[in-house]
Amino acid sequence: MPIDFVLEAKQFLAREVEALQFAAGQIDERFARACRMIRESPGKVVVTGVGKSGLIAQKIAATMSSTGTVAIFMHAADASHGDLGMVSSDDVVIAISYSGTTDEILAILPSLRTIGAQLIAMVGDPQSDLARAADCVLDIRVPGEAGPLNLAPTSSMLVALAIGDALATALAKANNFEEDQYALFHPGGAIGRRLLLRVRDIMHTGEANPIVEPDATIEEIVNELTTKRLGGVNVVENRQSLRLVGIITEGDLRRALRQREKFFSFCARDIMTPDPVVIHQDERAQRALELMEDGGPDDPRRRQIYVLSVVDDARRAVGFLRLHDLMRAGR
Repeated sequence: MPIDFVLEAKQFLAREVEALQFAAGQIDERFARACRMIRESPGKVVVTGVGKSGLIAQKIAATMSSTGTVAIFMHAADASHGDLGMVSSDDVVIAISYSGTTDEILAILPSLRTIGAQLIAMVGDPQSDLARAADCVLDIRVPGEAGPLNLAPTSSMLVALAIGDALATALAKANNFEEDQYALFHPGGAIGRRLLLRVRDIMHTGEANPIVEPDATIEEIVNELTTKRLGGVNVVENRQSLRLVGIITEGDLRRALRQREKFFSFCARDIMTPDPVVIHQDERAQRALELMEDGGPDDPRRRQIYVLSVVDDARRAVGFLRLHDLMRAGR
């Protein structure tokens, strides 16, 4: 009989959702106690397991580490052969075993007790050997596995992962984990680059900064536009102060060109946009992108813009930024 793969997938996911909803109902004071144990511990979190539970343990340790809780993964089998040396009395160990009877984990319990580390058990049987040995038990029971034979650990591992992630995010919130810290821990990723990158890192400055004064002629404006090729120019009070008084974009120039008889008599102040939307050089590049997308709160037109004047504390036009620069830097 041919199988309906789409139906199978939907039924499988429905069982997974059911398992997560069941797990949510199991969350109680024990979860809060586990959070307090980790937060109050002077050491690190050591997450351990074997097999698929070991893979989940690695992910939980990685999520905690990236969100401000120092954590490492320890394979339970390797722990019996020397890796227990990474555990100290200041640490909290999270042991994951759905049955609560995993031999490799039970084998290291006496050593963990001697070392003095606290133990959180993530188990599907609160009466198991592992649960009875733990200082805190997190219940990861599920109504059944999502697979057709109810054998392969699917829903149970999903719940273990979800509760581990819930621990990590609850701790991050309790520790006031901020975007800057996340970016610091993820300098190589796209998210980290976006959060770390400042406007000053990508703006066009110095000789590349397009600048004209209010009395600049159309010829001078066009020359600056075509030479710098950034889609706009900063209009400054004078080249000594660099105080920004306006911006001229290619769009402003095209609109001025409609008045053909007057066009070449215009100067910069006649066609510039005064008091334009600006970005400070120390702002995150992400903030510049947000301004470009909605025009900024001070822009009554609330339209998308493609270039920004970059200013310092004295509102000097120290640089120029294009949407293209942000897109390229965020890759």
